[in-house]
Amino acid sequence: MDKLKIPYPIIVEGKYDKLKLSLVCEGLIIKTDGFGVFKKNEKAALIRALASKTPLIVLTDSDGGGRVIRSHVSSLVPRDKLIQLYIPRIEGKEKRKSEPSKEGTLGVEGMETELLYGLLRPFSDENGGEASERLKKIATNPLKKVDLYIDGLTGGENSALKRDEVAKKFGLPEGMSAGALLEALRVIASYEEYLEAVGREEKTQEE
Repeated sequence: MDKLKIPYPIIVEGKYDKLKLSLVCEGLIIKTDGFGVFKKNEKAALIRALASKTPLIVLTDSDGGGRVIRSHVSSLVPRDKLIQLYIPRIEGKEKRKSEPSKEGTLGVEGMETELLYGLLRPFSDENGGEASERLKKIATNPLKKVDLYIDGLTGGENSALKRDEVAKKFGLPEGMSAGALLEALRVIASYEEYLEAVGREEKTQEE
């Protein structure tokens, strides 16, 4: 089973959900860190910034906590920018856990890969339309990590500060790692917009 190519950022609850989805698809997967999304303003800022440029897929657990997190994410951005996906309520316990969840149901990480594949497949590039066009745009964006190095956004003494300055120009939160910033920019910005933001006139990266 080939991995699906998903052009829309996918919002999940935790790192194990992200790991599970990474077996099924390629794309930008954002963790809310569970209820941490309520406390971290930078996470909300990232979600809003991405939603200003692209629809977002929301895929949380089917229990009460998952519904609360989904509701909070839904309150951050316009309804028409959200693609709400739901997993079924299946009783069970994830293998890594010693005890089942409070409600005794499996979360996203406990779902069969075939089920997740089926949920996400309608939003992959293989179905053409907007998804295919968006993915083509992202795939042809030449922005790479070497660009961030050339422009002092990684590998330098003041790289973190410079990343914050660029992030601010695109409505992204402060404190993003080089990798996280690169993933977000490839989704929401063109290469030309990036060059303008860093004050570089032309492409200088090595192919």
